[in-house]
Amino acid sequence: MFDDAKIVMCGCCEVGYYLIQDLIKDGVKFSYFVTLTPEQGKQHNVSGYKDFRPLAEKYNIPVYYPKEYSLNSTDDMKFFSDNSFDLLVQGGWQRLFPDSVINTLSIGAIGVHGSSDYLPKGRGRSPLNWSLIEGKKRFIMHLFFIRAGVDDGDVFDSEAFDINEFDTIETLYYKNYLVTRKMLIRSLPKIIDGNVTVKKQIGQPSYYPKRTPEDGKINWEDMDVYEIYNFVRAQTRPYPGAYAEIHGKMYKIWHCQVFDTRITYPEAEYGQCVEYLFDKNTMIVNCRGGLLLADDYEEMTDFHDV
Repeated sequence: MFDDAKIVMCGCCEVGYYLIQDLIKDGVKFSYFVTLTPEQGKQHNVSGYKDFRPLAEKYNIPVYYPKEYSLNSTDDMKFFSDNSFDLLVQGGWQRLFPDSVINTLSIGAIGVHGSSDYLPKGRGRSPLNWSLIEGKKRFIMHLFFIRAGVDDGDVFDSEAFDINEFDTIETLYYKNYLVTRKMLIRSLPKIIDGNVTVKKQIGQPSYYPKRTPEDGKINWEDMDVYEIYNFVRAQTRPYPGAYAEIHGKMYKIWHCQVFDTRITYPEAEYGQCVEYLFDKNTMIVNCRGGLLLADDYEEMTDFHDV
């Protein structure tokens, strides 16, 4: 079945790498990989970047490194036009695909997007991070056919998973990977055979804005201890991390937990470290509504290194 379709993969993220690896093991045959070089990944600040070349070499799949991440260069447009692919599958591509690429595909391009609600709610950037920050309890992954707009194509599959109190952005990526793999494995044969059922997105869309490293600063005065906990776990590795000023120094905080809401330090300011426990690398920070335990953090030597 998959031999009859010419499939190109565009990806440069770790989650997508393992997803595509599993699809290959399941019998999906890719004609080409489009990925970014390590230098391009660094240039474009791709969170969780991964070079797909080792996977391509393992399965003898040719690789194309685009001139532009946007795929808008003359060389990139010519690459897609010359190859006349049938279907594009994503392996993590944080840019919109231009019409010049989509129009060369005889079947189309598969979009992957999640939100705490069904599309068209929650289109846009960093939805997993935003959902953690906002304290959402579920996340819904969608597969759709890409159009020129932002996550606005017709949907053909969806599946949900929990966001629980133990999750970080890393564990949510694991869940994202498991659910997306399941949907692609069951949907790809239908797409190639032309038997997939689509439905248009209904309702008023909403959009998440792009997050930048500068958005990761903890505001001790405005955020309570639970909001700070959500904020940190939403931006931990592989993202740049939440950061805060404590006693005149700047720290990246990679892991923390709500420690207690009854033990109090009435004289302490919000954002003040009130204890270092048992000579360990563990800070107890006074916050609105309780105490925060930070047990994985590092001092920032450069205040601009956010």
